[in-house]
Amino acid sequence: MDESAGILILEAWADLRAPSVAWQIGTVVVALVVAGVASRLAHLERIEASGVWKFGVGGLRRILGPAVALVAVLIAGAVLGRHMRVELLHLVVPLLLSMVLIRVLVYVLRHVFSPSSALGLFERAIAAAIWVVVALHITGLLPEVMRFLEQVGFHVGKQQISLWLLMQGVFWIAVTMLGALWAAGTIEARLMRAEVLHSSLKVALARLSRSVLILMAFLVVLPLLGIDLTVLSVFGGALGVGLGFGLQKIASNYVSGFIILLDRSVQLGDMITADTFSGVVKEITIRYSVVRSLDGREALIPNETLIAQTVLNHTHTDSKVRIATEVQVGYDTDIDKVTALLLSIAGVHPRVLADPAPVVLLTKFAENGLDLELGFWIEDPENGQGSVKSDLNREILRVFHSEGIDIPYPHRVVRMAGPSTSLSHSSN
Repeated sequence: MDESAGILILEAWADLRAPSVAWQIGTVVVALVVAGVASRLAHLERIEASGVWKFGVGGLRRILGPAVALVAVLIAGAVLGRHMRVELLHLVVPLLLSMVLIRVLVYVLRHVFSPSSALGLFERAIAAAIWVVVALHITGLLPEVMRFLEQVGFHVGKQQISLWLLMQGVFWIAVTMLGALWAAGTIEARLMRAEVLHSSLKVALARLSRSVLILMAFLVVLPLLGIDLTVLSVFGGALGVGLGFGLQKIASNYVSGFIILLDRSVQLGDMITADTFSGVVKEITIRYSVVRSLDGREALIPNETLIAQTVLNHTHTDSKVRIATEVQVGYDTDIDKVTALLLSIAGVHPRVLADPAPVVLLTKFAENGLDLELGFWIEDPENGQGSVKSDLNREILRVFHSEGIDIPYPHRVVRMAGPSTSLSHSSN
């Protein structure tokens, strides 16, 4: 066997013809059994935890088996290596290590991103990449592939960019971004459980922490790629010019979003009218706010609009909203009786509040009768105002008919004039 070849699979094949192979196979079997027993005895599924501890327990549950097997194989390889060749164990080590790495990365991905078809594609791509690296390592081709990737590249100014450097950059960017997104998700989960903080402040702090962590991940990965941080001064100047000319609206909306969340002028669940559109605020993102109307339509209103223009917030300090409906009765009607009937009709509706109490006002002495206004309050305008008004109008019509109360309407008398006498004589 050529010692300089360094091909693990050939060395392991040579060990299969040696008497020591039985010891190595037995070691692998024992390591797997120990890993299974350790997983069962740990009872990690019974441990109740939350937040970071829950994430750690879940991750440990996934990697405990292969991790214990890996440690057992490493210890057995160190002991048996003093008396015999253990190339078969050297072949098993990268396989177990790759299994641990795949499970860790897939577990992190499932906690950072929501379940989707793209997530499954990322998981398969990561698993395939790790297995390709392991296969190249086992066959001894990994150093040759690395040298080839270092030789293939291109120039950017005076900087030589190789494929190997690009692959390293993609790897470290993916690792740091996953770490930043996981940390941001953990912080957001903790903030959302904090009862002492307002909902808008929770969202603002969550967005701010995510932005800061992503920026820190970007600053960490640049030195790892050999890029001097002083280049950011040029990039910052270019970004400033871009913001000044073409991106000022995006920057304005971004800053406006944080202002809205911090000053609580518009909050999630508020009933607002902005830019001629009325609805309930369902979401406040970095660039826009989602306002859903009662008919199901959704408007994406730029955050700058909510800051720079007048916004009618129906539930800013109090969710109660006054609604009024008008009715006309004849001049010979008993106003006190009609007032009592209107108040009783409003009082029995489940959405009409008793405090403030409904009020009946005589608003006008009209041409055909007396105009009355029934004003009442509700505390759930997000469920619609027209339905309450319609219910009361229908009940008013029914009660007035049963009580014999007349609702006047205009009468018009049209008289048809005959032909004039002068015209009749002239025609003769």
